[in-house]
Amino acid sequence: MPTTQHSVNGERVFSVAQLTMSIKKNLLANNEKLASVWIEGEVSGMRIYQTGHRYFSLKDKDAVINCVLFAFCVNGCDDAFKSVLAKGDAEANGLKVLVQGELDLNMSRGQYSFKVKRLKLKKDDIGERMAQFNALKAKLEAEGLNKLDHPERRRALPFLPRRIAIVTSPAGAVIHDMCDTINRRFPNVEIRLYPAKVQGQGAAESLVAGIRFFNGELVGSDPAWRPDVLIVARGGGSMEDLWAFNEEVLVRAVAASGVPVVSAVGHESDVTLCDYAADLRAGTPSIAAERVVPMKAELAARVADLASRLGRSPMGFVENQMQRVDDLAHRLEIAPGGAIARWERRAAELAARLAPAVKEALAGTEKRVQRAALSLEPPLRRRVQGAEAALEKCARSLELLNPYSVLERGYSITTGEDGSVVRDAAEVRSGERLVTRLASGTVESVAV
Repeated sequence: MPTTQHSVNGERVFSVAQLTMSIKKNLLANNEKLASVWIEGEVSGMRIYQTGHRYFSLKDKDAVINCVLFAFCVNGCDDAFKSVLAKGDAEANGLKVLVQGELDLNMSRGQYSFKVKRLKLKKDDIGERMAQFNALKAKLEAEGLNKLDHPERRRALPFLPRRIAIVTSPAGAVIHDMCDTINRRFPNVEIRLYPAKVQGQGAAESLVAGIRFFNGELVGSDPAWRPDVLIVARGGGSMEDLWAFNEEVLVRAVAASGVPVVSAVGHESDVTLCDYAADLRAGTPSIAAERVVPMKAELAARVADLASRLGRSPMGFVENQMQRVDDLAHRLEIAPGGAIARWERRAAELAARLAPAVKEALAGTEKRVQRAALSLEPPLRRRVQGAEAALEKCARSLELLNPYSVLERGYSITTGEDGSVVRDAAEVRSGERLVTRLASGTVESVAV
């Protein structure tokens, strides 16, 4: 979509995109000197992404430029540098290299970077210092002095220190920037400086003397100067410039300090062995100054807010409790009537739901009884008929066995006085009273 052009006093007004595109096309793309150029510098902050592209900084003591080495350009590196990458990308940090490529501008971020196409490792810098660095780093790790990779080993910094000690050069912008930052954030803090050499021969020993001074280990150390936190600082530079902060004597002094130590050496991309031994690593000296003291104005505002809330809280608490009591009293007052009404509605609802259910259950039961009665009638009838037939058969059998049935054919039965049947005349005594049963009636007689 074309951008509408404006003018002020007859002069054209560019949008940000228009100006950036103009710089990219006219200054970079058409500039033969920047299209293919060699740069010498020190590798810093090398990191690789999943795409295989590598991003790093190339720096000297005065400036830093961002670089990108795309995966398809790795073959443009010499064998010496490839062997370094094979050991791990971090191994390249601190090495001096020569790179060839072109300057590019990222429009979305407004940043320029150097696209590396060829890279050569300077032969006189291969591995010696990095070997020393890595060997001492491994030694610190083995002795448990590596705090950068082990946060649990760090000591906490005081929330609001009364006295801050700084060991650095008294010349240059570092000490002034740190003092300005601390005074701006909390003017009441006392700052003590130990002027130390931060580069070249004797720098490590000078820095160690400052640490020992503030720990009260040197003759003439004033206990009144003992700080709450100690900052070891210096500005940016090449690996050679910062090498004093990789010396074992200084690293051990930082690790042995009785006062919590902040290491603030170089730029964000610079990492020294002092950073590993310190209780806090700050990317720059100014960041260190910000980390050691809070903002006084923010603390004052926070205290004022808490004081205000504390002043309001008793009355607010009482009012809240009074409202709660009123609410509970009201709920208690209406609770019995409301509960009864709710239970009545609940009972009516259950009764309305229960009546159809009972009716349906009774209807189902009646149907099941009818089906059961219909299914039971035939076998019952057969059982009754069988029982009647058996009874009739038994009756006939009993009838045949009945001794009185022969009386119908003209026979009679005579019994003596004791009721026994007389079967033989010899069994009867003279004068004994006899009873003779006939088919109809009885006859009494006396034996002669």
